This record gives sequence, C-alpha cells and structure tokens, in this order.
Amino acid sequence: MNSMIRLLLAATLFWSWFSPAAAQEVEASDMVRGGMLAIQMIDQGKAGELWDGATPATRKRVTRADFTGQVARSRAPIGAPQMRTWVAVNRQVVADPDGETAGQYVSVEYETRFTNKPDGTLRELVSFHLDSDRVWRFSGYVLK
Repeated sequence: MNSMIRLLLAATLFWSWFSPAAAQEVEASDMVRGGMLAIQMIDQGKAGELWDGATPATRKRVTRADFTGQVARSRAPIGAPQMRTWVAVNRQVVADPDGETAGQYVSVEYETRFTNKPDGTLRELVSFHLDSDRVWRFSGYVLK
C-alpha cells in the first residue's frame, strides 16, 4: 500500500433522507457537518460503527476487521487532531457498470494538524454516496 492510505468507511447520515430533486441540491454545509461527524467517530475509535452503516459497495470491498485495522494503523502514529478546517467540497457523478458504485458523490476535504506531526498538516478526504434508496451515506476516507 502506498503512502496515501485509502480507507473505505460507511455511516448513515442522520439528516440524509432527500427527494431526488433535493439530492442534487444538497447543501455543502450539510456535507461539511456530516464529514466532521464521521471524522469525529474515527477520532473516538468508533471506526467499526462507521463500517456498520456502510454503503453496500463499501461493505463488499472491505471487511469490518480490515477497515478498523486500517484506520487504527493510519491514525495511531500521527496522534490526536489539534486543528481541523474544511477546505473544499467537490461533487462528482460516476458512471460505472456496477450499479452500487455508480451515481452521485460528494467529497469534503479537511486540513488537519495532529499532535505527532507538529511541522505540518495532513489532508483528510471524506466521501459520501447517494445510494439507490436516496440516502446519502458515508463511503470513504483518505488520509494523505
């Protein structure tokens, strides 16, 4: 695995039931808040709970044990977050023959300073997917 560790996560967002029209018009601020909630679960050692709410495509790609292990291995050396600021929200539509991975995605990027990395910041990317039941669910986390 290269220096950019891709972790797939999943958690249902509490505010995420949208009609089809509203799904395309989801507020960036809602996604920023949802991303922060997901990252805070990682901070609190609740990666397994994130996986439990995974999109079907995410749960197919990584087991719960692998996911929680990847999160623990990537986060342990850098320590606790000291400062986290969102820096970007991106929307993307993915055309994929696999119906579970195709569709709308929103990614939120945060710049984060950790206790064991005082000389710089890392980027955390949190992704959400609009599932076929029209619920936005947490679908990915990348620490780079």
